[in-house]
Amino acid sequence: MASRCEQMKKIHGHPCFEANNHKTGRIHLAVAPACNIKCGYCTRKHDCVNESRPGVTSRLLSPLEAMDRVREVMASPIYGSSMRVVGIAGPGDPLANRQTFETFRLVGEEFPDLMKCMSTNGLLLPESLDELSHLNLQTLTVTINAVKPETAARIYSHVFYHGKRYSGKDAAEILLASQYEGIQKAVKLGMVVKVNTVLIPGINDAEIPEIAEKIKDTGVFVMNVMPLIPQAELAHIPAPSAMQLKEARDRNEQIISQMRHCKQCRADAVGFL
Repeated sequence: MASRCEQMKKIHGHPCFEANNHKTGRIHLAVAPACNIKCGYCTRKHDCVNESRPGVTSRLLSPLEAMDRVREVMASPIYGSSMRVVGIAGPGDPLANRQTFETFRLVGEEFPDLMKCMSTNGLLLPESLDELSHLNLQTLTVTINAVKPETAARIYSHVFYHGKRYSGKDAAEILLASQYEGIQKAVKLGMVVKVNTVLIPGINDAEIPEIAEKIKDTGVFVMNVMPLIPQAELAHIPAPSAMQLKEARDRNEQIISQMRHCKQCRADAVGFL
């Protein structure tokens, strides 16, 4: 496992891992439409160019179209010289789509100096890491919202895993086991890992410190507690207040470093945070 100093060198220039980094940019490539789990707070049914939330994209791209987009951004007088990161964050789960791996391969061949980053729910992470390591994925974000299967079952209605649909506690146990095994293996492979946790009042708020303790033991670099966006099956739950969010981050800061500048970006975001 890399030391903290070594991890900081690896993420230098990554605006999502470095606090107060507004000078370098990232581009998200929306090449991954399929998803293998159903989160209660996720909806991808509509898009507005003025909204910023995960799962939103104006247009899906093929790997070849994604490369055209990267070339366009890298040639831009606004972003080109400041672009450091190419990320894949949806609109589905990147690991449920072979397009993710092909896109990273193409990016690595043409733009080897760009840092590769991915955001995933972690269901297929353990079995995908060797290939991702071969593709030189440097930074990884995994969304983990629970420690206890009972809690996760209230957040996720089902998962599709190796051709079979699981629901309830069975689904939760499979997902959690994959997530924690995956981040541990990713750290051992030298990736710098961030864990996103959605703060859902009344469901997982009391469990968030337990998540922090567990991921700290695996060598995760930073934790990002994000506010719930009330929608889909969890539309009836109010978003946490700014004070609730601050208190959760402050409490967790005693356990593991906290990211506080997340913008909950779209799957096709480009530019600076």
